[in-house]
Amino acid sequence: MSERISRRAVLATVLVGGVVGLTATDARTLLDRFAPLSGDAWRAADRRLSERVESPYGPAAVRRDDDGVPHVESDDEAAAYFAVGYVHGFDRLFQLDVQRRQMRGELSELAGSATLESDEFHVRMDFVGAAEATWAGLEDTDHAPLVEAYADGVTAAMENERLPLEFELLGYEPDPWTPTDAMLMAKQIAWNLTGDFGELRRAKIADELGDDVVEELFPPFLDHGSPILREGDDALGEVGGASGDGDDTDGDSVDGDNGTGGGNGTDDDSAGGEAVRDGESPADDLRDGAALADWLSRFESPTGVGSNSWVVSGEYTESGRPLVANDPHLLLMTPPVWYEQHVVTPEANVRGFTFPGVPFVVIGANERGAWGFTNVGADVLDCYEYEVDETGDRYRYRGEWREFDREEREIDVAGAESETVAVTKSVHGPVIEREGRRVGVAWTGLTATRTSEAIYDICRSEGLDDVLDALERFDEPTQNFVYADADGRTLYYATGRIPIRTVDGEVVDGDRIFDGSTGEGEWEGFTPYGTSSWDGFVPFEEKPHAIDPDALATANQRLADEPDHYIGTRFASPYRGARIYEVLDEVVEGGDPTDFAFHEALQTDVRDRRAERVVPDLVTAVDAHGDDDERLVDAAETLDEWAYEMERDSRAALLFARWFDRFVEAICEPAFEDAGLDESYYPNDWVVATLSGDSAFFADRSREETMIAALEDTLDELDEEGWETHGDYNTTAPIEHPFGAEAPFLNLSARPADGSRTTVNNYRVESAVGASIRFLAVPGDENRAILPGGNSGDYFSPHYGDQFQRWVDSEYRSIPLEVDGDVIVEFREGSE
Repeated sequence: MSERISRRAVLATVLVGGVVGLTATDARTLLDRFAPLSGDAWRAADRRLSERVESPYGPAAVRRDDDGVPHVESDDEAAAYFAVGYVHGFDRLFQLDVQRRQMRGELSELAGSATLESDEFHVRMDFVGAAEATWAGLEDTDHAPLVEAYADGVTAAMENERLPLEFELLGYEPDPWTPTDAMLMAKQIAWNLTGDFGELRRAKIADELGDDVVEELFPPFLDHGSPILREGDDALGEVGGASGDGDDTDGDSVDGDNGTGGGNGTDDDSAGGEAVRDGESPADDLRDGAALADWLSRFESPTGVGSNSWVVSGEYTESGRPLVANDPHLLLMTPPVWYEQHVVTPEANVRGFTFPGVPFVVIGANERGAWGFTNVGADVLDCYEYEVDETGDRYRYRGEWREFDREEREIDVAGAESETVAVTKSVHGPVIEREGRRVGVAWTGLTATRTSEAIYDICRSEGLDDVLDALERFDEPTQNFVYADADGRTLYYATGRIPIRTVDGEVVDGDRIFDGSTGEGEWEGFTPYGTSSWDGFVPFEEKPHAIDPDALATANQRLADEPDHYIGTRFASPYRGARIYEVLDEVVEGGDPTDFAFHEALQTDVRDRRAERVVPDLVTAVDAHGDDDERLVDAAETLDEWAYEMERDSRAALLFARWFDRFVEAICEPAFEDAGLDESYYPNDWVVATLSGDSAFFADRSREETMIAALEDTLDELDEEGWETHGDYNTTAPIEHPFGAEAPFLNLSARPADGSRTTVNNYRVESAVGASIRFLAVPGDENRAILPGGNSGDYFSPHYGDQFQRWVDSEYRSIPLEVDGDVIVEFREGSE
C-alpha cells in the first residue's frame, strides 16, 4: 500500500470511527501504518475567506461577530442561502463530507476495509434512494430554489477557498454538494434519533434470560407520574402508547436509550430468520439470527440521545412574554454537531442553530416566535420476517411468490479490491441479510418526506397558526415541538409520522416482529423510496398536543398516562422530566414571575433524583450492617449529608456516581454475563433503582448486602484511580475531535464538569452525550444560548473552541436578532 493510501486510510478511519462502529483494534491497526504528516498539510493554517465572491444568485453580505457566528444579509432569499452554503462549506466542510460519505456508504474509499461494514449497512439501507425521493418530491416547492442555492454555495466554497486541514492530510478533494446531499443530511439526523431495532433486542433477551426477566427488567410502562401531558393540560388530540405502552428508557438507561435492553448505537439486537416455518413465530425464528441482530445494533442511534425543553406562558415571566427553553442531548464532539447562523432577508429575520449540511435554522427564533425540539422516542421502525423459497430469490407475500428486488452496487475500498453488495428490497423496504439470516425493515425515513419544507416555513412563520400549518408537513423524525410567539401564544405538538399497525383487522402495538409474508403490521399509505400518502398513520389532529399551555415540559418521557394511540416504548426514565416539573410547578403554584436567571438555573440544574430514591436506603443499609469498616461509615455519612447535587467539586457526587454503576453491575452482571449479554443490555436506571428486594436478582445476596458490596467496590475504585471529587472522574475528556486520539492538539483541553446522565444539566461522561446547545428565548425580546465548543470546525480559527469553558461553567451569551460584526465577505452578481 502506498504512503498516500496508508495516510488516507488511517486518518479517515480515525476521524469517523466513533460514529460508524469501528473497533479500537481496527483503528490501532491502521494507525500503526500511519506516516508522518507532510509540511503541505499546514497550509491550512492560512485559510481565510475571500473578501469578494461572485454569486449567480445576486448580492449578499456576511458579517462575523465576536463568537464566530455568520450574519447573512440579502434582499434576495436565494442569494442569502447561497451565502449560507458558502460559510457552511468554509467552516464545516470536512464534517459535511464525512457525514455524506457515511450515509452514502463511501467511507471505505478513504478508510479501507476497516469501515466496510458501515458502508455495507448504509448501502443496503439505501438512505440515498430515500434522499433522492425526498428531493424529487420537493423540487417544485417554493423552498427548493433555496436548497439549490445553498448546495451551490457549499460547492463554490470547495472550489474557491483553501480546503481544511483534514483534506490536506488525507490528500483528496470533496465532490460537489447537491440538494440530494442536503436531504441526505436530514435522513442522517432522523436515523440518529429514531433508528432503533428494539423489538429484535427484546427477542434476544427473552431467548437468553427468559420472558419473566424481560417482564421484570424491561416493562413497557414505568409507574411514575411525570408524563409530558398531565391532567389539566389542554390536549386537543389523542395521546400515544396503547396497551399500557409507555416509558421505557431512552436517555436515562445505563448504557442506552432503550428499556428493552441495549443502548442505541451499542449492541442492540436486530435479527431475522430465513423463513417463518411451521410451528414457529417470527420471534422464534429471529432468535436464531443473533449474528444479524448484533451486527445491526452497531448502526442504531447513538447512546443516550435525549433532550429537555419547556415552554412557560407570559403569566409566569417577569417580561409578561412566554419563554421557550431547549437543550438537545446529542453526541458531544469537536466541532459541535450544531452550527449557529443568522439570516436576514425581506421574508424573515431568523437566528439559531442548524446541522451542517442543512440550510435552515432548526432550533431558534425569528421576530415573531421561538421554537425547540426534543425526541419523542416513537416506534417508527418495524421488522418483518418472510417465508423464502429454497433459492432465496423469492418471498411469499399474501399468498403469492414475489421476486426480491435486487441491485448490485460496488463499494470502493482503499488499498483493496472493490466489494460488491446486493441491495435487496421487499414491499416493506430494504431487506438486510447477514450470515444466512434476513429481516425486512420499514422506517418512516425511507420515503419522500417534507420536513425540510416544514422547517423553512417555521423559520418564516409569523405566529402559532403558521406554525401549525407547517407542522402538518413535518414527516420525520418524530419530535416534541415547543413554541411560543410574540402574541403570547404557546404550543406543544408531537410531530412526525406515527404508523398504525393492524393484524387481522385489529390495531396492535409495534413492539414485535411481524410476519411479512401474511402482511402483518403493514403501514397503509407507506411507499418506500417513493411518495407516501400516509393514510394509515395517526392523523395530525390526533397526535398529542396542547394549545396555550401555561407550563409544559418535555424530557423524552412518555407523552401521557392513558393513551389511545400506540406511540412506542422508547421513552426516557422520568428523572429529568420530573425535576423540571417539580421546579416549574413551584412557580405556577407560588405565582412568582421568572426571569432568565431562573431558567438558566433550571437548564443547568444538577439534582439527581436517582440519588433521592436510593441513597437513603444505602445509608440505612450501612447503619444496619454495623460494619467496623471506617471507610464504609465515612462514605455513608458523606452521602447522608449530601443534597443530591452532582457538582464537580463534590465528594458525595463522586461516591454516588461510581456506586450506582457498581450497584447495577452487581445486580446484572452475573446473569447477563452467563447469557453472553454485555452491559449494553442492562436495564435502565429507573428499573434498577426501584427493583424490589424480593426480586430473583437478590436471591443469593439481599438488596442491602448488594448495596454494601457495591460501595466497597466503589471505594476500592476511588483509591485505585485517585479520584477525590466528582470532577476528577466526570471530565470533558471524552469530548474529542474524531482524530483526537492520535492528534490530541485537535481536542479541547479536558475540564471537570457538573451533571450526570439523569440530571437536567445532562452530561454522560461514559458516552460523551450531553447538552449540545443550551437555548432560551423570549419571542420579540431576548434570546440566549451557548455551544459546547465553537462555531468553526477549523482548528486554526479563534472560534474553534471559544465557547467551551463558558458551556462547562453554565454561562450563556446573548444572541440578538440584530446584525453584528464587520463585513467579511461580499457576494456580487456573477457566475460561478
